Amino acid sequence: MTDTWNRRAFLKHAGIACAGVAGATATGFALCDRGREEPLSRPRVDQVRDYTTGLDLDTGDLVIARGTPAEATRASVEALGGIARFVRAGETVVVKPNVGWDRTPVQAANTNPEVVGAIVKLCREAGAARVIVTDNTCNDARRCFTRSGIWKAAEEAGAEVILPAEHRFRDYDLGGVVLGRMPVLAAAVQADRFINVPIAKHHGMSGFTGAMKNLYGVLGGRRNRLHQRIDDSIADLADFIRPTLTVMDATRVLMRNGPQGGDLADTREAGQIIVAVDQVAIDAYSCTLIGLDPADLPYLAKAEQRGLGTADPSKPRRREVS
Repeated sequence: MTDTWNRRAFLKHAGIACAGVAGATATGFALCDRGREEPLSRPRVDQVRDYTTGLDLDTGDLVIARGTPAEATRASVEALGGIARFVRAGETVVVKPNVGWDRTPVQAANTNPEVVGAIVKLCREAGAARVIVTDNTCNDARRCFTRSGIWKAAEEAGAEVILPAEHRFRDYDLGGVVLGRMPVLAAAVQADRFINVPIAKHHGMSGFTGAMKNLYGVLGGRRNRLHQRIDDSIADLADFIRPTLTVMDATRVLMRNGPQGGDLADTREAGQIIVAVDQVAIDAYSCTLIGLDPADLPYLAKAEQRGLGTADPSKPRRREVS
């Protein structure tokens, strides 16, 4: 019997609608979701998870697409060479959106569900054996995945949705300047490919949250300590997980009062999907959509110093498609 929750089973057995019970924690999930451990698809070796291994990828391109979220997502990936450059038949792929908050898509606190659905469909078309959508949310996970629309969109596109629960984390040594041994979502570090699908928005502490900051969602434990040296922590995470591809949702962006938002007056339509292999470059460009200068985000320079990408938004070969 599979331990992966699905939406229908949850509604049937828990009897809770999307506006139902809140306040569950990761520990709470463990009480009602004690499934088997995630199967290992690679050896348990600490340190860097480079999900570009074995692929011939050009890290210098940044593609911007416009249109509906689903159409722009597909067009941007095609312009970067197509999904077959990033996903091979038979592989397990983790798709990591931002599902941190109990918010609707129009509030621009979470990744647009249409973008998530489009990426899952592309992975399936490439022959992926398994596509997992997961995130360790800040608000109640059931509410976040449901109200964001991501649970429904992911399952309808052919993905398994994995909610955070205590037994789903394993301790790994991140080997960072700040981040050492921490609980990490097992599914996020035991797949063959990792596609990061953040949303571009303001963050009260780091200034901007996009590709690199979105990786916080793979961590468990006391995540509040990450904010004590937030720029080093972000660079540590980007050094630990190097995604196969980053797909930035900038269809609607949160200009201020992030990362949670809530007021529609704080959002604006940007109408863009940006894709790149270079997670530093995609953040350096995307932060400008909410009026920020990448030179004012220390974690970009720190990541560049580690050889993780370029913090100069003028360097990538930028192409626009529609």
